[in-house]
Amino acid sequence: MLTDRECKAAAPEPKDRKLFDGEGLFLLVTKAGFKGWRLKYRFGGKEKQLTFGPYPTVSLKEARQHKDAARAELLAGRDPAEALKKARARRLGREEETGTFRIAALEWLRLQQDGWKPKHHASVKRSLERDVFPTIGALQLTSIRPRDIRPLIDAVQSRGAVDTAHRLLWRIQAIFDLAIAAGDAEMNPAASIGAILQPQVQGRYPAILQIKRARQFLLDFEAMAGQPATKLASRLLALTAARPGPLRLAQSAEFLDLDGPDARWHIPAEKMKLDLAESEQKAFDFVIPLSRQAVQTVKAAMEHAGNRHYLFPSPRFSHRAISDNALNVAYRRMVDYEGEHVPHGWRSTFSTIMNERSADLERPGDRAVIDLMLAHKPAGTEAHYNRAAYMRQRRILNQEWADLLCEGLPSPATLLNCRRRT
Repeated sequence: MLTDRECKAAAPEPKDRKLFDGEGLFLLVTKAGFKGWRLKYRFGGKEKQLTFGPYPTVSLKEARQHKDAARAELLAGRDPAEALKKARARRLGREEETGTFRIAALEWLRLQQDGWKPKHHASVKRSLERDVFPTIGALQLTSIRPRDIRPLIDAVQSRGAVDTAHRLLWRIQAIFDLAIAAGDAEMNPAASIGAILQPQVQGRYPAILQIKRARQFLLDFEAMAGQPATKLASRLLALTAARPGPLRLAQSAEFLDLDGPDARWHIPAEKMKLDLAESEQKAFDFVIPLSRQAVQTVKAAMEHAGNRHYLFPSPRFSHRAISDNALNVAYRRMVDYEGEHVPHGWRSTFSTIMNERSADLERPGDRAVIDLMLAHKPAGTEAHYNRAAYMRQRRILNQEWADLLCEGLPSPATLLNCRRRT
């Protein structure tokens, strides 16, 4: 029989190997270094296998307890694999449903929960419920074939959501991989249909790259009838070159020293595009110095929001922010700019125009500062300190950008009555 010391010391070798403990229980040690408990047994004249989980998450003692419970099922004339499926189903609140793709998907989601942000976890679950479960959710894992999966992927691609189709197929593959590891499936039917995926178009977001055209876009957009929160959000997005996500969820308390020399927008790390571990560290908070025009826009937005939770509240639900698609939809109404500019494009607009300007003014050092201002992800806490060190120059560049962009634009306060415009 194995000892815990032997389990800990088991090192990977060129080939996968099995360390047997007795009565069919063994520790699988893969060449990649993974260690997991398995139980070999026979039922109905066939050799079968159970998976109890990885070592050391499942200890030697716990693995033996699982083995004893499985052998008790065998002595009672029952397949221990079915008992394990029912136990998992009970844990997920679906005792009546076993062996289906839906159950496997919910188990996969449960295992991802600690490593994902709650918002992303909920988004992935909604995607599966909308696009996958109606087609194969109720099917038994062992009965699903590539021909069952292809129609749902084709349906997603047919509505133009090619990136979503790629993500869905990857998730289905991952769910089947987990089911195979758990002994609930023997093949991955999603692994063979990657050829049906349409190519993903890689490229930048559409963006206006000339300052006069950018000014005219804002003038035309703000002259249209619309909601004050959407107009103000658009103005602040253009001025700060921030990502639309953190801006949509901005709260008044994040804007500091608006009447002083250090006006700034302090975005908490959890709102940034970071891994879960990084989003929980204050070192990854992001600070945007505010120009005079940005301060005026924030103050107008605060006046409009009043005591509501978000700076840019939904016109229908005062406790919510504007929807994540509000600006995209509003920009698409600009028929004279069709396909030319999107909300996320303001980042490229700012970067292109300010980099060209730095070249014209022979200020090559501006490029590094602009890159810091638009970094997609901090490369560690050092980036945080670099941003702080360059804060003075960032403030100068943001003010220069605002002066260029806002030439001829009306005061943000005029946007508070924009719904009555025609």
